[in-house]
Amino acid sequence: MSTPSSSHTRQLWDISPPVFAGSPVFPGDTAYSQQWCATIGPGCPVNVSAITMSPHVGAHADAPLHYDAQGATIGDVSLDAFLGPCRVIHAIGCGPLIEWQHIAHAVDSALPARVLVRTYAQAPEQWDGQLTAYAPDTIERLADLGVLLVGIDTASIDPANSKTLDSHQVIRRRGLRVLENLVLDAVPEGDYELIALPLKLTTADASPVRAVLRAL
Repeated sequence: MSTPSSSHTRQLWDISPPVFAGSPVFPGDTAYSQQWCATIGPGCPVNVSAITMSPHVGAHADAPLHYDAQGATIGDVSLDAFLGPCRVIHAIGCGPLIEWQHIAHAVDSALPARVLVRTYAQAPEQWDGQLTAYAPDTIERLADLGVLLVGIDTASIDPANSKTLDSHQVIRRRGLRVLENLVLDAVPEGDYELIALPLKLTTADASPVRAVLRAL
């Protein structure tokens, strides 16, 4: 769960869901599994495990390669968008799409370059086929305001049954970055510092992130 903690004098919110064998995954995607390659015992001083999972399990950053056959891998993407001031906006229970009217109350001339939208009152523990996504026009308008990264507390910025991925295509065309599967249950609306760095996976279409928010 997303819980605030103290980091020196600046409050810290962990907005990453736990990752384990029962973590929800997009239907057909590779679930998390783990096996032990070595265990502590006579002649072995360490525990060593091997994990198998889709890079889209848990909080993650999509690479352009995920939605563009010629797109960059996550290891080739600049880290700039994943680190810096952001705004958390609540659109809880807004319906199937985050329309502009659902976030306009929190948009002003001081809007940071990173926007995370909370749609759940409480993050689900199972796959949600009725997840809330972004309306493509909402992402277009955020891009027009200089936003570099959009995030969401659902598994996708597009509807779960979409075959055209219209919002992902806006991301591709406008050069934005995206974070999905965040947990924003405990985070009040407002401005924070986002830290959500992807791994330098040189051939992958996405990467897990340990996403956190820090008080400004």
